[in-house]
Amino acid sequence: MGEAPAFFVTHLENGYTNGFGVKSEPKNRDTSVQIGDRSFVIGGNHEGNPLFLGVQIHDIITNKWSSPTVLGTGPKPCKGYSAIVLKKGRILVIKKGSASDDSIWFLEVDTPFVREQRKLLGREVVAWSKGVRGNAEKPIVISGPSGVGKGTLISMLMKEFPSMFGFSVSHTTRAPRCMEKSGVHYHFTDKTVMEKEIKDGKFLEFASVHGNLYGTSIESVEVVTDSGKRCILDIDVQGARSVKASSLDAIFIFVCPPSMKELEDRLRARGTETEEQIQKRLRNAEAEIKAGKSSGIFEHILYNDNLEECYKNLKNLLGIDDHAPVNGVEAVEGINLPKEHTVTKMEDKILIQETGEGTKKNMIVLDLSSINGGAPGRTRGIDLDTVKSS
Repeated sequence: MGEAPAFFVTHLENGYTNGFGVKSEPKNRDTSVQIGDRSFVIGGNHEGNPLFLGVQIHDIITNKWSSPTVLGTGPKPCKGYSAIVLKKGRILVIKKGSASDDSIWFLEVDTPFVREQRKLLGREVVAWSKGVRGNAEKPIVISGPSGVGKGTLISMLMKEFPSMFGFSVSHTTRAPRCMEKSGVHYHFTDKTVMEKEIKDGKFLEFASVHGNLYGTSIESVEVVTDSGKRCILDIDVQGARSVKASSLDAIFIFVCPPSMKELEDRLRARGTETEEQIQKRLRNAEAEIKAGKSSGIFEHILYNDNLEECYKNLKNLLGIDDHAPVNGVEAVEGINLPKEHTVTKMEDKILIQETGEGTKKNMIVLDLSSINGGAPGRTRGIDLDTVKSS
């Protein structure tokens, strides 16, 4: 079988086109990829920010340029790029001379997520997604009213399987309290920064509480997953609804008390709240239970009438066998690319040929046939093989 050209690229500075023998671009040159009647120009920086790679769109028919809304956390500019048109509205961007955890990116230009955001925002949208090797277990969203015991259930999971589960660290705009550390208890951030990141689609869910913003960023969940652990999100029904509407593929579990009377007894047994606070929690709990059962958000409902039995049911839902050893999935490995290379596309495989004097001339093969996930999170499922030169 012959090799297909990697992409249709325009070298903007030199004014010529070439669809064969693609090479990474020298520094300060933009890479242009044509899809239908539009060219996507990748290079420079995003909205004047030197930390993020820019994207522009050129409509060939009207000869008009536009700067799309760019969602997700994008790659940083580097010495050069190779860009390859893939199926299903994606462009693969390979960075030259980058770290192993920053070399493979996907620019989504016509995926379901991008089409949905384009419709919601009423303007042109593209979205970045970092490419990583291997797959991951689904994150777990656990919700339930205050006093139902979901925190205890989560603690039991974390204690029994410390290498398998992890928490995402939430963001907040409030000031740190005594002994709180940024990146441990919360990611403490400025309100204008967090509002901008919410607008850019970088948060799964957020809420305003007493004038301060709280939220779960997509990156905080992906970081836990990259470490080889399943991320647990302990959030309310409103937050779970937002996560459900996002592109995150998660397991949704709602924990119910056996009865409102039992829940009231548990709240009173705490001895930490006034009568007014207890009544407020009970009213909120009644509304949450109703929403949890009828909203269609949660695939699984657990009744915590007996803690040990409920914990056993939770483990069964998560596919954990009491008699089998449980290990977390492997942490994400980086993708080390040769400093100098050419790129060729061959069906669902990307062939990266090492070039340059004094090199081994090995070839790296990226198999993209099983990729999954995508913007605004990671694109997972990349398989890598190295073919050594004879």
